[in-house]
Amino acid sequence: MLSKMRVKALIDRVKEMSLLGMHVVLVEPEIPANTGNIARLCVATGSTLHLIRPLGFFLSDPKLKRAGLDYWEHLDLRVHDSFADFLSAAQPRRMFFVETGGASLYSEVDYAAGDYIVFGNETKGLPQELIEGYQKALVTLPQRDVRSLNLANTVAIVVYEAWRQLGFVGVKNFPEAGFSCPDPNT
Repeated sequence: MLSKMRVKALIDRVKEMSLLGMHVVLVEPEIPANTGNIARLCVATGSTLHLIRPLGFFLSDPKLKRAGLDYWEHLDLRVHDSFADFLSAAQPRRMFFVETGGASLYSEVDYAAGDYIVFGNETKGLPQELIEGYQKALVTLPQRDVRSLNLANTVAIVVYEAWRQLGFVGVKNFPEAGFSCPDPNT
């Protein structure tokens, strides 16, 4: 079993890897439990979480904190007042926008370190101006007989595919599980 100090060191190393990792962007998220789950996912994958206001909750919301467990101190969280402010602050090189009905599948993208994956909110999805402005960067997940998937589930599916393509950079649990680790620095 790993000591608390070792776990903190591992989490901090994964956090450092976020410079090489993915960026998850939530545009106007509404449900605190979804955002909390996504925050925990970002810590687990070394991704940076960007929240675009307005938010449907306060960052102090107990449901948000509960869903993120005790990982908040390890999260690389950036909050932006608008999408324009996000673009100005982050200056993303490449962005992909996940939306029901996107032109290509999320798994057909060749993800690269530093990519930004943008998700709309739980009830409306992405704002129409983003859909129209970034049509060539729209991706989707296959599904049947439902309007959409849960936001946290969708983020997990796409982020883990991107991380897989990046060779699971910074992964920590492979050696303990008996797998060879693709990152020689672990």
